[in-house]
Amino acid sequence: MIQTIFLQAGAQGGGMSMLLMFGGMFVIMYFFMIRPQQKKAKQEKLFQTDIKRGDQVVTTSGIHGKINEIYDDTLVIETGAGKIKFEKAAISRELTAARYGKTTEKADKTEKAVEDKN
Repeated sequence: MIQTIFLQAGAQGGGMSMLLMFGGMFVIMYFFMIRPQQKKAKQEKLFQTDIKRGDQVVTTSGIHGKINEIYDDTLVIETGAGKIKFEKAAISRELTAARYGKTTEKADKTEKAVEDKN
């Protein structure tokens, strides 16, 4: 008797709702995870291409210094201990705005370029 009840309550037409649920999950993941990560990557790439000699920067390892020389993929940072060569990808942020309390032209241009692309 119990087996016949389970067999009668078998598969119902829920295939379309399951497909919609997975589609909705993908859309949510895109807007909360993938899109912000792409936006941040664009902003970092723009920052790395816009750095110039004399900028105060911090590396990803926490070393503070001033950019002394710039090459294709590397740059030389002058610190209190001397000059160190880094990859451009190792530069985390610019300190000019944080240190002097004003926004720089470069920071404004970077933010505007990222907003225009989106």
